[in-house]
Amino acid sequence: MTQGFQAKTYISAIEPYVAGKPIEETAREYGLDVNDIVKLASNENPLGMPESAKKAMIEAAIGCERYPDGNARLFRDAVARYCGVTSDWVIAGNGSDELLGLIARLVLEPGTKCVYSQYSFSVYALSAQENGAECVEVPAKDFAVDLDGIAAAIDEKTRLVFITNPNNPTGLILDKQAIERFIASVPEYCVVVLDEAYIHYMAPEDRPNSIEWVRRYPNLMVTRTFSKAYGLAGLRAGYAVAQPALIEMLNRIRPPFNMNLLAQAAAAGCIDDAAFLDRVYAMNREGVEYLQKGFDELGLRYLPTWGNFILVEVGENARQINQELLRRGVIVRPVNSYGLPTWLRVSVGKASENERFFQAFAEIIKA
Repeated sequence: MTQGFQAKTYISAIEPYVAGKPIEETAREYGLDVNDIVKLASNENPLGMPESAKKAMIEAAIGCERYPDGNARLFRDAVARYCGVTSDWVIAGNGSDELLGLIARLVLEPGTKCVYSQYSFSVYALSAQENGAECVEVPAKDFAVDLDGIAAAIDEKTRLVFITNPNNPTGLILDKQAIERFIASVPEYCVVVLDEAYIHYMAPEDRPNSIEWVRRYPNLMVTRTFSKAYGLAGLRAGYAVAQPALIEMLNRIRPPFNMNLLAQAAAAGCIDDAAFLDRVYAMNREGVEYLQKGFDELGLRYLPTWGNFILVEVGENARQINQELLRRGVIVRPVNSYGLPTWLRVSVGKASENERFFQAFAEIIKA
C-alpha cells in the first residue's frame, strides 16, 4: 500500500520501541485469567506506590478539571530540596524517557553523532535516530560499559553521550571515580546524560554523588524516574538535573503541560519517603539472592546485578523458553533486540512471584 505523505528518511528507518508484554495481552493470547499472570518483564516495583504518593494523588484528584501547573513548580521544588539544588536546575518529565528525547532533540541533527554503549537502553538509539544523527554504539567490555572506549569514540561531530548507572539490561554498575574522570574528559560542546533510573536499587555506599558532578560540569545532565523504585510507572513521572543554562534551553522545547496533575502530586509526595525506599531495596536484594541461588542450582550463567532484574543466559532455546513461560502465565523479557538472543531478563518480584517464576522456569529447563 502506498502512502500519501513523505516521512523523513531517517524516521522511516526507525524500528519502534517494544515494551514488556502487557498482562492483558498475554491473557487474551493464551486464554488466561489476568489475576493468574505474573509479570516480571518491565522492571516495575511489585510493592506498588507508597502510601505517601497515594495520599497526595487522591488529594490532588479533586482538581482534575483544571490543567496542571505547566511549570510543575511544586514538583520541581520537591526535587530541588531532595537533590540540594534550586528549582531552576530541575526539569520535569513525562517519565525520564521524555527527557532523554528532549535532550536529543535539543543538540542532535543530521551530521552530528550520538555515542552510547552496546547493551544499553534502546531509547538512546531511538532518540538519536529520530533526529537524524549518526548512532555510534561502542562495544561493551565483558558486558560492562567501556568508558575508555566511549571517550575514544567522541569526535568533533559528537554532541551527545548516554551512559547508564546501573545499566539496563545488564544490571552492572560503573566505578564512581571512573565516571567522573570520564565526564571531566568530555569536551563541553558534547552533553553527557547520566541515566540513573535504577539508582535506588544500588547499595547506598555504591551510589555516586552525581548531583555534585552537575555543579562542576555544565555539560552534564542527570536523569531519574519514578517508574522503578517509587512504583509510579503508570503515572509517568521523571526529572533531570542540570545547570540552569541547559535547563532553560530544554524548557523551550518541552511540551506544554507535559507532566499531569496526578503525577506531579504523587511524585512530590513520595520523593523523600526514605522508609519506603529502604523497604523496596531490602525486598529487592532478597529477591535477587533467591533467583541467583536458583540459577546456580540449574547451572546457568547470569550477570551480577545492582538493579531490580537479572540477565540470565538460557541458550539457543531462549525464544521457546519464553513462549513456554507465557503459556504458564509468567511474563519475562526477551532481549534479542539488545543483541542478546540467548538471554532473558527477569525482573525481581514479590517472593510469591519469584517462586512462581522459578517453579515454571525450572520445569521448562529440566524438560
